[in-house]
Amino acid sequence: MSKFLIVGLGNIGKEYEHTRHNIGFDVVDNLAKQLELSFELNRLAAYAKTTYKGKHLHLIKPTTYMNLSGKAIKYWMNELKIPIENIFVVVDELALPFGTLRVRGKGSDAGHNGLKSIQEELQTNAYPRLRFGIGNDFSKGKQVDFVLGKWKSEQQIVLQERIQTSVEIIKSFCIAGLSNTMNIYNNK
Repeated sequence: MSKFLIVGLGNIGKEYEHTRHNIGFDVVDNLAKQLELSFELNRLAAYAKTTYKGKHLHLIKPTTYMNLSGKAIKYWMNELKIPIENIFVVVDELALPFGTLRVRGKGSDAGHNGLKSIQEELQTNAYPRLRFGIGNDFSKGKQVDFVLGKWKSEQQIVLQERIQTSVEIIKSFCIAGLSNTMNIYNNK
């Protein structure tokens, strides 16, 4: 039976909850809610597991903070013996307009510290990911404030719909594979 490691990137702590940078946590939390799972603190991550349509799903939200996310992913990949092609990372993306979802099998870190950490730890940038567009509506020098800021109230309806679509993308990745998932969702 195939095993998958589903990773939501974010930062732990109340001050980071539901910020743009924590969209990975929010997506994985919604997947867990749908599958009636609860997370428990474990080594380097909040962890939950289940079986879904014959697949073993292992969900993590690293507790290492964004900049060291790779440590948690490497640990859990090794601990659970999950191949790199069966990990799926959900990450915020400044370069995509708000609400745009892109599934990729590889790519650069584009200056994202979480992806940089993963690439350093895994020694490759070839791992599946969902890039969740947060837009780049900030003035010069305000990127950190924007990324760590809360969503605008007028974005909430679209945000919830895109989180739900992200959950469907994760399920598709586990059941139908990367290529089929890219074909289905990258054109929407």
